[in-house]
Amino acid sequence: MRKLQSAGFSAFWVGGCVRDVLRGRSPEDYDIVTDALPGQVEKLFERTIPVGKQFGILVVIEGGHQFQVATFRAESGYKDGRRPSEISFGDARADAFRRDFTINGLFYDPISAKLDDWVGGKSDLDGRLIRTIGSPEQRFNEDHLRMLRAVRLAAQLEFEIEQATLAAIKSNAAKIQLISAERIREELCKLFQPPNAGRGLELLKESGLLEQALPEIAATVHCEQSPDYHPEGSVFNHLVLMLKQMPLDADPSLPWAILLHDVAKPVTASKDPNTGAIHFYGHEKVGAEMAQSILERLKFPRKQTDEIVQAVRCHMQFKDALEMRKSTLRRLLMRPTFPLELELHRMDCLGSHRRLDVYDFLVTSQKELERQPHIIPPLLSGDDLMKLGVNPGPNMGALLAEIREKQLQDELKTPSEAEEWVKEKLKS
Repeated sequence: MRKLQSAGFSAFWVGGCVRDVLRGRSPEDYDIVTDALPGQVEKLFERTIPVGKQFGILVVIEGGHQFQVATFRAESGYKDGRRPSEISFGDARADAFRRDFTINGLFYDPISAKLDDWVGGKSDLDGRLIRTIGSPEQRFNEDHLRMLRAVRLAAQLEFEIEQATLAAIKSNAAKIQLISAERIREELCKLFQPPNAGRGLELLKESGLLEQALPEIAATVHCEQSPDYHPEGSVFNHLVLMLKQMPLDADPSLPWAILLHDVAKPVTASKDPNTGAIHFYGHEKVGAEMAQSILERLKFPRKQTDEIVQAVRCHMQFKDALEMRKSTLRRLLMRPTFPLELELHRMDCLGSHRRLDVYDFLVTSQKELERQPHIIPPLLSGDDLMKLGVNPGPNMGALLAEIREKQLQDELKTPSEAEEWVKEKLKS
């Protein structure tokens, strides 16, 4: 900032870092706006990256940190609900008025400690309000994703959405479908980060965006459950409670495992005509298929999709953990996705009956398994069986599976014991 100002340019902090400073918080990153043109910025700093030079945006690397430095600009000619077709470099005031929300339109000079507020952002920050700069309809028609961003900011900052802004989101919610899946996914992933993910889901519903962005989750709003297991009521209420329980360091896949683990309940619901009990037979299997489709629609990475789908498919297994055979339990504990599945199970309990007896049992079992590392690798391989005279083929596969079963049951504990068992098996 000093270097820009010493060279005769004006420069301000803008956006989230200003909000953080005014709220007494330490900013995670700093965005800088200036009247210096990109070429002039490049001459001032040794290391720059032209991430959006045509839009006046550079990244300056200074002291091992990256700072986004943008030239003041005005925008017009929005045609696709995403980006402007015309950009012109201007002054600070014009730059403020082209921004989305008043709390993002505050300009702060840390050298002189002066705040410039042309859009009423300070009063909205003090009043904890998300309000568009100018007409909400115009702002959301310029970039439809701003509707999701309003919900995300309100959830993360624990603010309310100003009435006219919220009304415009509701009336324009369907336009979110015109936005690319990647951009929607990015905003939703930010929205469902702890600690305010539960409120994020509630605001998504209130704004009308849930039905447009995640219609399968919207279907859970009126899907009731048996009070014996789910005193919280509907599946939607259950999801909100689970999201609110997430730890701050939650795995990035956990919010989506939560959102999707009961996604098939609305389509599998049935009621016992005699008892009135509500059942969701097979919802985990149908849910895994639905989860796969939703995550692919949102362009999630393949590895993340696979682990979330696995967690959805297997989440009902945990209720039987106390009665499982030792071998079955150990297979569950050794699944690569077990840590995610276990945390999903914990959230599932905390979001309903709050009993953690199965969770505690699984944590203890996991610690016991960690003290027995010899169990994890199989005792014998196909090559070992060939040396004992077993020919490759289905019989070898069945033999290996049987050896593994006995190993996980503690019936065979060493390779030599396994070899002796194979020899006896071959004799008979």
